Amino acid sequence: MKAVILAGGLGTRLRPFTEIIPKPLLPVGEKSVLEIQIERLKKHGFKEIYLATNYKADYIRNFFGDGSQFGVKIEVSKEDEPLGTAGPLTLLKDKLTEPFLVMNGDILTLADFTAMVTTAKRQNTELTIGIKKHITPYAFGDIFFDGDFVTGIEEKPNIVKFILAGVYVMTPKIFEFIPERTYFGMDKLIKVLLAGGHKVAKHHIEEYWLDIGQLDDYEKAQNVYNTHFKTEGP
Repeated sequence: MKAVILAGGLGTRLRPFTEIIPKPLLPVGEKSVLEIQIERLKKHGFKEIYLATNYKADYIRNFFGDGSQFGVKIEVSKEDEPLGTAGPLTLLKDKLTEPFLVMNGDILTLADFTAMVTTAKRQNTELTIGIKKHITPYAFGDIFFDGDFVTGIEEKPNIVKFILAGVYVMTPKIFEFIPERTYFGMDKLIKVLLAGGHKVAKHHIEEYWLDIGQLDDYEKAQNVYNTHFKTEGP
């Protein structure tokens, strides 16, 4: 099976690090973010991996080459102008002729990609999205009332949401809904599918997951590397 890693982000929230190194090549422990992702994908049987790039694409191409040193086949795709998170897939349309996995280039996860593909096959939809339960502590007591009188209080309740985890399984039919050479995000794609009456399946990622979007997250990634990713390898 084939996979696409979206590695074209500017990484503005991780400056000054990303002024020199593209975000997907930032080191986490002994490896770069992309190396960890590629090793995880290889473990689940993905042998052909496309890296969709923009910012500092040559750095990424020179680092990975054809992928042979990682035991996979790697091909780098470069957009000439920003195409969002779904738009870059259209540049690979001729190569993605069977169901494929897509993941953001700034997440670290132990997600069971094999299980997610199985979910996608079972649901038989054009798009299956990975979701992750996210719990945010709330700093204040929540007051309930009826008119002028208090009816209850919940002290500092957690806010629980299910968020888009940046991992997707798609079929080639998805290209009917993504305009070519147009800035087009995954959120827009989901809305277009739902508006057209198409079902979008979900797969709950229960394993470890971290979005490296800000400096605090990058620091957290360094702290968890030994626990979750150090033993990963070809």
